Amino acid sequence: MLNTLLPILLFAALGLAVLGALRRVAMWRQGRASKVDLIGGLFAMPKRYMVDLHHVVARDKYIANTHVATAGGAVASIVLAILVHGFGLHNRILGYALLLMSAVMFVGAIFMFLRRRNPPARLSKGPWMRLPKSLMAFSASFFLLTLPVAGILPENFGGWVVAAILGVGVLWGVSELFFGMTWGGPMKHAFAGALHLAWHRRAERFGGGRSTGLKPLDLNDPNAPLGVEKPKDFTWNQLLGFDACVQCGKCEAACPAFAAGQPLNPKKLIQDMVVGLAGGTDAKFAGSPYPGKAIGEHGGNPHQPIVNGLVDAETLWSCTTCRACVEECPMMIEHVDAIVDMRRHLTLEKGATPNKGAEVLENLIATDNPGGFAPGGRMNWAADLNLNLLSEKKSTDVLFWVGDGAFDMRNQRTLRAFVKVLKAAKVDFAVLGLEERDSGDVARRLGDEATFQLLAKRNIQTLAKYSFNRIVTCDPHSFHVLKNEYGAFDGNYGVNYVVQHHSTYMAEIIGAGALNLSQHKGSSVTYHDPCYLGRYNGEYEAPREVLRALGIEIKEMQRSGFRSRCCGGGGGAPITDIPGKQRIPDMRMEDIRETGAELVAVGCPQCTAMLEGVVEPRPLIKDIAELVADALLEDAAPGKPSAPAKREPAEVH
Repeated sequence: MLNTLLPILLFAALGLAVLGALRRVAMWRQGRASKVDLIGGLFAMPKRYMVDLHHVVARDKYIANTHVATAGGAVASIVLAILVHGFGLHNRILGYALLLMSAVMFVGAIFMFLRRRNPPARLSKGPWMRLPKSLMAFSASFFLLTLPVAGILPENFGGWVVAAILGVGVLWGVSELFFGMTWGGPMKHAFAGALHLAWHRRAERFGGGRSTGLKPLDLNDPNAPLGVEKPKDFTWNQLLGFDACVQCGKCEAACPAFAAGQPLNPKKLIQDMVVGLAGGTDAKFAGSPYPGKAIGEHGGNPHQPIVNGLVDAETLWSCTTCRACVEECPMMIEHVDAIVDMRRHLTLEKGATPNKGAEVLENLIATDNPGGFAPGGRMNWAADLNLNLLSEKKSTDVLFWVGDGAFDMRNQRTLRAFVKVLKAAKVDFAVLGLEERDSGDVARRLGDEATFQLLAKRNIQTLAKYSFNRIVTCDPHSFHVLKNEYGAFDGNYGVNYVVQHHSTYMAEIIGAGALNLSQHKGSSVTYHDPCYLGRYNGEYEAPREVLRALGIEIKEMQRSGFRSRCCGGGGGAPITDIPGKQRIPDMRMEDIRETGAELVAVGCPQCTAMLEGVVEPRPLIKDIAELVADALLEDAAPGKPSAPAKREPAEVH
């Protein structure tokens, strides 16, 4: 009987799954057009799945091994089940292969079941709790059904009772795997996830690449939307990416805003976008809510505004753009892109930037700096340093990009320290002086793409007038936009020089023997990784090289390297100032205190400001440049360094 029913059941399920797939594709295609390599992406997908995605999953060995067994066993079991029981290829070798793969799948499902017995808070519950049982039902049923094919049991063993039980098991498992992949359910991520990897909006992330610069808006196209107002304003492959979410909650666990009790949970945000894609409410969401906001009160559809429907505006403004969510996501979803796209609509179309946001943006337009300081005071910090101006030299080896820390008394100490280091190393450097403008980072993260592009193009025009080999800056935010985002506005930008963070450059000149340094004899030190240097640009090693050159043994925080906790200073968060239960820098200071270190080495003016804003008693905060400047000896190092070789940033430490 089952030999007759199984092919009908399998092919009927496949047919309905195909209809579901067409329905899902139609939902994704509601989004805006996006250029992707459709065929090339499909061919690249297996490698992206087995290498790039698994590289992220492998950080948790338990889940990695479980995923290999369950997913690998499921794919092989489905293919073999269709061949053996669908097409009736009762070959003993195929039978044994199906037995092996279904057994592997069953073992993986057991480990999933054990994980779900006492799941971490970040994992979604609800339908996800039944998934291990469904996978066990599928694998166990096909294992027993295949025993006769392999010649281990006789045909028609067990009679009608066994046949009925196995029929129910097959129906249960097939429904979860086949229907769930395309019609909706826990297995939806398998279908959407595979295509998301194939047609990812940042294909350059794969194969060991890095892509963190925001995508520019075409402000010259009158038909192009200024940001995202409705779900259908996202590109179709962004909508596909949202649908790929596996609801593991790793983004939730890494999010500093969620931990601080601000109304943001990146996992729920992505699921809210899925609700908007299909239409409905968030009442069935089975994970953690936005802190302070009840589940079941938000809803929408592809054609309704997102803000005040699917999400509240303060959810979007809580994000520090630290990319911890993106770094941890095993499905490689781009949460930050989506948040900034929605901010762009609020800022450009609605003028609804909260708290001091509007004032900062007005200052940038009026004075070229977010603080509204008189532009003529940009070089006051260096009045006694006799710095070379590039407008006078025309050509130099290093252009020192000062940044808007020039207007901040605390950061001026860092700038002066770095100048001292450059002079000690006899570096040929100059500054732009009054020609330098804000890099535009704050404007862009706040959604004001127009002001960002205006500042970027002005700076590019200024840079084009001069000759230099590299730009070096103490500010990771300026470093990031100069290195990764300005190139979109000038095809020749960056051809003749590189952009470096000052820690990278100092590591090079120290390595070249250009500095005569004493050894650090002071207090114990820990190092805080800035988000825009680490997660955005992969530079974790250079700051540590510099500290080791000073004889410092770093007391690493539990959350360091690519898992470093944000200080709370990025993405305009101090400007929008969305309240929570605690402050993000206070949480980071607790991480610091756990090390017992008496001094914190930093490499970012935003991080310095946020950490020094923590109420004392607390450890001393010093920029790496200040530590190097303090260690300089009077005797000059022998000779002037040749141009340091370009370093490749380290990925994880």
